[in-house]
Amino acid sequence: MSSAVRSRQSLPGLGAVLVPSWLTATGLVLCVVLALLPIWVTKPYLLHMGVLLFLAVIQGQAWNIIGGYAGQHSLGHAAYFGIGAYTTVMLFERAHVSPFTGIWLGVLLASLMSWGIGAITFRLRGPYFVLASISVAEIIRLLALHFKDITRGAEGFLLSELPTFQLGPLEIELLGKRPFYFAALVVAFLTTMLSWAVQRSKIGYYLQAVREDQDAAHSIGINLQAYKCLALVISAGFTAWTGGFYALFVKFIDPDTVFGLDVSVQILLTCIVGGIGTLAGPALGALLLVPLSEFLRNPKGLVQLGILSSDSAIVHLIEERLSHAHSFVYGLLLVIIILFSPEGLLGLLKRVGGRS
Repeated sequence: MSSAVRSRQSLPGLGAVLVPSWLTATGLVLCVVLALLPIWVTKPYLLHMGVLLFLAVIQGQAWNIIGGYAGQHSLGHAAYFGIGAYTTVMLFERAHVSPFTGIWLGVLLASLMSWGIGAITFRLRGPYFVLASISVAEIIRLLALHFKDITRGAEGFLLSELPTFQLGPLEIELLGKRPFYFAALVVAFLTTMLSWAVQRSKIGYYLQAVREDQDAAHSIGINLQAYKCLALVISAGFTAWTGGFYALFVKFIDPDTVFGLDVSVQILLTCIVGGIGTLAGPALGALLLVPLSEFLRNPKGLVQLGILSSDSAIVHLIEERLSHAHSFVYGLLLVIIILFSPEGLLGLLKRVGGRS
């Protein structure tokens, strides 16, 4: 009996999606600790890295829904990231729409576009689908570069000031990095809980059946196109949210920054390094890749943290020789993971724990 048939026979009802108490308690404790962290951590660089870390977790969990659960390994998620970023910024700059409204309009636009993109690209399988996803992101990047009157082309958008965020009776000034830190933390927690719910729901079991054997899943009545498109819509929506949020956080975007292939690669690597199709994988991958990437791009962060001195030989080595080496390091990590731990860091930790 195929794995798809076994999955169909053992599908739980939607009531089984309830998050277990131990998982909820663990997540809440972790969120409380992270929420209190800015009380003791005053260095802006650490808060900046914390925001990027939470965004990487959100992106990893979002990609996991389509790539980990459904088995459709997209390398075009930069398209949705960029759509979210450009929709948020362009509506604010050109139509004076609040960026806090624009970010959700970006989510809506990316979700709608992903359904159309999926309807076309999901006719392909395996490496052909991967190439198609890359092509879609590249086409959108080239369009953003070409239509300068709309997107400003390679010049991009620079935000000088953000309006006050109104949360009920509270008015939150988006000054410094703390408001972004807390917002990204909350959404990272919610995305992780949603990912767990999808994994355990009937939809999740259908997606895993599709991943294991598409033909067998189709033969027992699973609508391949509908469920793959649904997974892509959810994934694209959260990815677009991170794009809009990132644009507001760094206050600058251009086509190469938000639509570049390296954006898609980093999202994919976060899951591969941590463990594809697992709940904790994106968090583990982000914990390794985000600090590593930031230290390679800006070794002065190690100086700000007091780990190294400004005249350290390591700082000079990174600045002079390794400032653009993060792509090489990503490739090296990928080779090591594939050779020694195909299940990612989570699989490695399980094996080590099993031996002890």
